[in-house]
This record gives sequence, structure tokens and C-alpha cells, in this order.
Amino acid sequence: MKLLEPAKKFTPRWLLEYFMIILGAFIMSVGFVYFITPYKFVPGGVYGVAIVVHWVTKGVFAFAPDGIPVGLMGLALDIPLTILGTKILGPKFGIKTVVGFVAVSQFILLLTFFQGDNPLVENDPLLSALFGAVLVGVGIGIMFRFKATSGGSDIIAMILAKYTHLPVGQLLIYVDSIIVLLGLVVFKDWKIPLYSWLIIFITGKVIDTVIQGISYEKTLFIISDKHEAIRDVIIKELDRGGTFIQGKGMFMGTEKNIIFTVVNRKELALLKDYVHKVDPHAFLTVLDANEILGEGFKPLKQDN
Repeated sequence: MKLLEPAKKFTPRWLLEYFMIILGAFIMSVGFVYFITPYKFVPGGVYGVAIVVHWVTKGVFAFAPDGIPVGLMGLALDIPLTILGTKILGPKFGIKTVVGFVAVSQFILLLTFFQGDNPLVENDPLLSALFGAVLVGVGIGIMFRFKATSGGSDIIAMILAKYTHLPVGQLLIYVDSIIVLLGLVVFKDWKIPLYSWLIIFITGKVIDTVIQGISYEKTLFIISDKHEAIRDVIIKELDRGGTFIQGKGMFMGTEKNIIFTVVNRKELALLKDYVHKVDPHAFLTVLDANEILGEGFKPLKQDN
């Protein structure tokens, strides 16, 4: 069984996946055209390079008096990078990645045709950086969730990782930082890299949120001598399940029953109050549960 089994063509799942990839590409493009490019922010990746090229080529070429279009430059960088990555790393970049970076390029070209290099919010680079980062993060996160990427610097990082044996994430930070510093060298304005690093940070956080989802569920580990009473409340009152995990105390070496369960925030408050009443000496650990799949929560099964 393949780890990433593709959806059958023209099924509802297949159509949804490609629709969401295109939607993600559109959202990402809005972030660039309306908020990032007009202020010359350089948030890493091929579009960071494309933004620099766009601004330094204004008035240079007769065929592009307003500068080489960002969307066109991004596509011109993505295509050879994807080919190079396929040759060096093997066929890791499928049709969804091609659809993703082509869609981003075309949407940027289309939106720029109507908006030009004018920011949606005049004279407010901080607000533009924040909203641009959120939109780019949402767009990339949606594409990631549906097994596509926008191409770019992640391919460079993966190629470098093959030869340096350094973590891809670490190399991606290095690559994007070099691109950000390129903006400083070209534009000679310290505000640009500072805003750009802010965009990179927020974009990463938003991508994680989109991929993992916003969850109000909490994971609980409860150690208590009253574990049977707590178990009854979890099952009968909260209508939740759980698992007993056998453990042993490190200090006294006594056998312990550890309750593992997942509840929402409201249920957590009720359960904490009850545990405190029946066993004030109980030990309770609460963790954020980023994504819960299974009975009583999000379904694990995906329809084909």
C-alpha cells in the first residue's frame, strides 16, 4: 500500500483536492499582489527573488517597462528548480505541485494586471506585512493539506540536504534568509528584511495552524488512586472514552493506573472540578491536542 495513495480521477475527492489547491494558490497570490510586493518585502522563496527582480528591472527593458512581472519571474524560476529537483531527488514532485506553482504564477499575473504595484493599504507597511503573511500562510497551508506545494526554495533546501545531510527545515531557513538579505543589499533599507523576517515567521505559524487545524480539545493524563470513580464520570457523565495505562511510581515503586483521555475545554473544566473533589492529591497533566481523529471527533476515513 502506498503511503500517499492518489484519489481516483474525477471523483468528488479528486475534484475537491484540485479545487482547494487552486483556491490556496489564489489566496497566496492575493497576499503577494495586494500586501507584499507593493512594499518591496522579500519573504524568501522564489517570489522573494521575483519581487527583487521586478523592482530592479523597472525601466530597464523595453518589453517590460514596469519591470519583469513577479508572476512570470516566479514561474521562470519554479520550472527549472522542479526539473532539477526531479533529476536529483527523483519523482517527488507530482502534478499537484506543477498545478500549484503554475496557478500561483497565473493568479499573480492576473491580479497585478488590475492592481499594479499599488498596495491595498497605503502608508501602512506593518498592517500590510501582517495581512500578507496571513494570506500567504493560509494559501500555502491549504496547498500543503492537499499534497501540493508552490515549488521554490523548499526544493533548493531538499537538494542541499541530500549533499550536506543537514535538516531540510534548517536549510530552508538559511536559503530564505539569504534571499531576505538580498533585498537588503538591493534596496539598502533595513526595514525591508525586518518586515520580511516577520512575514516568514507569521507565515510559518499560519501554515502550521491550517495544516493541524484550530482545536479546542485537550489531552489529559490523570494519576489518581480514585481512578475508577474518575473513569465512571468520563464515561457516564461526559460520554467520552479513555484508556488505562499501567505505570509505576518512581519514588515508592507502587503500581499506578494512568487515565489517558481527550475532552473539550468545557468538559475539561467540569472534570478538573470533579477530580479535585474526589482526590485533591491527584496529578493531572493537560496538553493541547492539535488534531483528534477517530470516534467522537473528526472522522479518520476519507471518502474516495
